[in-house]
Amino acid sequence: MESGASLVSTTGALPCYVAFSQLLGLTVVTMTGAWLGLYRGGIAWEGVLQFNVHPLCMVIGLIFLQGDALLVYRVFRKEAKRTTKVLHGLLHVFAFVIALVGLVAVFDYHKKEGYADLYSLHSWFGILVFVLYFVQWLMGFSFFLFPGASFSLRSRYRPQHIFFGATIFLLSVGTALLGLKEALLFELGAKYSTFVPEGVLANLLGLLLACFGATVLYILTRADWKRPAQAEEQALSMDFKTLTEGDSPSSQ
Repeated sequence: MESGASLVSTTGALPCYVAFSQLLGLTVVTMTGAWLGLYRGGIAWEGVLQFNVHPLCMVIGLIFLQGDALLVYRVFRKEAKRTTKVLHGLLHVFAFVIALVGLVAVFDYHKKEGYADLYSLHSWFGILVFVLYFVQWLMGFSFFLFPGASFSLRSRYRPQHIFFGATIFLLSVGTALLGLKEALLFELGAKYSTFVPEGVLANLLGLLLACFGATVLYILTRADWKRPAQAEEQALSMDFKTLTEGDSPSSQ
């Protein structure tokens, strides 16, 4: 009874942390839009404003939606595993498509303006994150959504999938911070050190980005907040154990 009550008390804090993460994420998206609107002229697909599509799409896709996709298995703890998998995969698809729009926008803008591509540390990390994210989604679809993958393969790959998912998310946040600093230095130059309003707002945005990333990772790393195994999953696990260890159900 005591262990059950302790489990309820620890999981009871989970909705508060999830709500806090969503508040941070929505604030990050809003502040990104406010920064681009107030100090960078807004957003458009043509002209100099095309570049501004890039940071907004990357924050929405590879930060906010990716973070939410990772939290699906913590939020929907008692729903059917198949439903949760589909939602997890769809959120990643939306994140990838939005990020792709942001990537196309910056390359197209550089081409029109005659700027060089892929020379900065931010751009190198950005391409790395985008490629890793795409490969991670393909691997996840192949192992967990595609019906041909066996239970044994899924079990062996699951730890790697979880690790790389969290790592790519962390790299996404770091890449966004690099890009934010790069944009400020290019635009403000020496004025950045004089605490101009744009610099202060962007610095606050960077802090909130880091806080959102830390909150999501904290929720993911709490062992007592992991999705409990449902009856259907336990049955599959027992079947796999029977096949691999040579036991029969009657011998248990």
